[in-house]
Amino acid sequence: MVRWQGVFMDFYGTLAAADREAVESVCQAVIDDHHLDVDAADLAVRWGHRYFDEIEAVNGDRFRLLAEIEGDTLIETVRALAGTIDPAPYIARLNRYLAQPPLFDEVHEVLGALTLPVCIVSNADERELQAAVAYHGLAFHSVVTSESARSYKPGPGIFEAALQLTGWPADRVLHIGDSLHSDVGGAHQAGIRAAWVNRGGRISDIGTETPDYHWTDLRPVISLQDP
Repeated sequence: MVRWQGVFMDFYGTLAAADREAVESVCQAVIDDHHLDVDAADLAVRWGHRYFDEIEAVNGDRFRLLAEIEGDTLIETVRALAGTIDPAPYIARLNRYLAQPPLFDEVHEVLGALTLPVCIVSNADERELQAAVAYHGLAFHSVVTSESARSYKPGPGIFEAALQLTGWPADRVLHIGDSLHSDVGGAHQAGIRAAWVNRGGRISDIGTETPDYHWTDLRPVISLQDP
């Protein structure tokens, strides 16, 4: 049995409700404002594919903030349908959600029962994630965002930054996340075991990686602690 030294956790989709509802709401606003003949859920999937393609192309020296990527990929997604739009009001709406997302029901129970230190490892801009942590009164050992690491999951850079910050060895860390592609695949690239929290409800997930653990919520992590 592994004697875990610490836990890495994704934030959106793992601790806080993912942004599917917010993204589809933004897409519906775009549809309404520009009189588009398309379904909001379908537009959200199209936007999501462009978004994920872009974040995987901008690590390191080419790094860009999520807010910029969200805006540019929204423009690209709707250009053929509506011409060039101003994405600012739509991205502001999305980021208001990201700053105050609802937590999943078991989060306070699980964090209260964990004695292992938790480091958040999230594809997020600093402003929205720190606002969300403060909004819910949460406290973690450390927080690593894509902005602070200048790296997006599934690239290993963000995980390597978290390992360096915490000082924990990779073989003594478990990463927990809701994406097979970004969380499980990214953690494995960095030599870290991964638990997949499969709650359902993601807009899409292109991952095919095999997690070390497969859960439907966060409660099983409690049993992984040393007695």
